[in-house]
Amino acid sequence: MEQNILHRDKCLIIAEAGVNHNGRLDLALKLCDSAKEAGADVVKFQTWKTEKIITTKVSQADYQTKNTGIEESQFDMLKKLELSYEDMKKVKQHCDEIGIVFASTSDEEESLNFLIDECHIPFIKIGSGDIMNIKYLRYMGAKKMPVLLSTGMSTLSDVDLSINALREGGAEDITLLHCTTNYPCPYDEVNLRAMLTLRDAFHLPVGYSDHTEGTEVSVAAVALGAKVIEKHFTLDKNMEGPDHKASTEPAEFKKMVDEIRAVERALGDGVKKPTKSENSISTVVKKRIVADRDIKKGETFSGENLTVKRNDTGLPASEWDLVIGRKADRDIAEDEGIEI
Repeated sequence: MEQNILHRDKCLIIAEAGVNHNGRLDLALKLCDSAKEAGADVVKFQTWKTEKIITTKVSQADYQTKNTGIEESQFDMLKKLELSYEDMKKVKQHCDEIGIVFASTSDEEESLNFLIDECHIPFIKIGSGDIMNIKYLRYMGAKKMPVLLSTGMSTLSDVDLSINALREGGAEDITLLHCTTNYPCPYDEVNLRAMLTLRDAFHLPVGYSDHTEGTEVSVAAVALGAKVIEKHFTLDKNMEGPDHKASTEPAEFKKMVDEIRAVERALGDGVKKPTKSENSISTVVKKRIVADRDIKKGETFSGENLTVKRNDTGLPASEWDLVIGRKADRDIAEDEGIEI
């Protein structure tokens, strides 16, 4: 398994399959295949025991009711979407076989232990719903694994408290994901600059968990310095379920991956210097000092008899002050390059 997967030179791109398998193993396996084909580095699911994370009376979030078209309790909705541990082990095995990293978010201690011990997840992903869940954050921190912490629905002080809880448990390697917990998230609620606020406030690597429609915001996040991009992923936006409508289909996800990789190449190393191709082009594009008319031997160079033009020979235009006031050591024809 790749070591320190959260600290690669390239942005880590996570296909957030989440619950878009609709509780079916066959769909989960297809999501893995499609994520691999679309260029994702990681395909991530969610693992939980419904009875351990929610009471039977909690209402759905508005977006869940809107996206599913069904009014039911969160308990009933989640129970239908729950994959068994045995199914998750099969998903992990399939990921190993096709060459994509498996990850999953756990919402309670038993599932976390299962994912670490049985599925060997490379990092612990903490959803925004567990921001300020001090007891659980300390428990996860005690695993001393890399942590990816989503920060939806939180303030800086909430994030600070959560980081401290993880560190009290023993976590040392923490990456923060800016996100807005709304599905889909409208552009005017993205506040992408908050990702930079998190980076500057806590001096930790940052990324973006994208719930918007389209791919533009993820690409912009990478241009701003995101080290991780997480994007909801589905086989078909029209499938039944709470997250499909706010997810990206394979072709669109692949487009996002290609755009991100192009932006990474375009970002470069930050050193301002001519490129190899520019060095070649500059020989015919940059201006040189040439005679503006025929110049006789012994004549003094001045603005009256010199000019700058594109030319194959002659000193670069930057040497103008070095040339002015000197005398010609030979007859020079109009447009001939000036050398001293």
